[in-house]
Amino acid sequence: MIPIQVLLTEAALADEFLASFQTRRLDEKFFYWFPLSVRAWLALCSDGAYRNFVRSRSLVAQSAPALAARTPAGPVEVLSLGAGQGDKDLILLDALRRQGRSVAYRPVDASQGLLEIACQNALASGFPVEGLKADVTRADHLDAIVAGRDTPPRLVMMMGNTLGAFDPIAAARALRALLRPGDSLLVDGELYSGSDTVAGYDNPLNRRFAWAPLHAVGIGDDDGDLRFEVREDARFPGLYPLAKFFAARRDVAARVGGETMALAAGERVEMNHSYKYTPESFERILTEAGLAVRWRGTSDDRRFLMVLADLG
Repeated sequence: MIPIQVLLTEAALADEFLASFQTRRLDEKFFYWFPLSVRAWLALCSDGAYRNFVRSRSLVAQSAPALAARTPAGPVEVLSLGAGQGDKDLILLDALRRQGRSVAYRPVDASQGLLEIACQNALASGFPVEGLKADVTRADHLDAIVAGRDTPPRLVMMMGNTLGAFDPIAAARALRALLRPGDSLLVDGELYSGSDTVAGYDNPLNRRFAWAPLHAVGIGDDDGDLRFEVREDARFPGLYPLAKFFAARRDVAARVGGETMALAAGERVEMNHSYKYTPESFERILTEAGLAVRWRGTSDDRRFLMVLADLG
């Protein structure tokens, strides 16, 4: 049996998808909802084509013993927000166990398919696990995740540039609110690198992943164009949201759960974005949220930054 607590039901996700599409946007969670999307995501991560996955995973593998040693002694709960399939989490769980620590694992994700994989792999490796199917952008879900739980110190993680999939300034404040004295936060982000940043996304495997939710509702490659575009966030220097959107070349209809949603030629659907940073802007987001940076690591190619922080 896979132990998963459900805060976000499939029926609620279906309603949210319809409402989101009607406003001509597709939020982050819908890119991991459909079975086709889960398959496309796992394929994207499997052969090294998605460089951010490789960077994040390699950085975790290199740093896991040092990170484990920086968490408070004794039992620890690893709370992974946006855990996906949980493979990076397992590296840290194993490093903690190797140091003689008692570890409990709580992966959180909106994707039932990915959450099942994370839980199954943790159970197979001998870790106690409770998955939570939830939307980490919802304050009530975050409150429910930690409310009334008398747990040992937590290592809260948001890995794989997941902070950048939302508003990173608001998300950092929400993460800070989850922490107690003695808890730690591990978070990472992609560093902006001009045209190379777009090139890292505009490739066949990543396009297959980006197309998956559209294909799942009957919108095909011939119906329009998928485009990537780097923008700037004016709130302070060094914040670069990489946007993507679908632009319809002809009238099309999306169909899901017996519902039909028309999209006229010339209309566009804004899709999930991904923030990129300078090192200074990434750390500024954390410090202005009230977090104290205790450790930082950078990928071998200097394109990915990982930070361990706490309440100071």
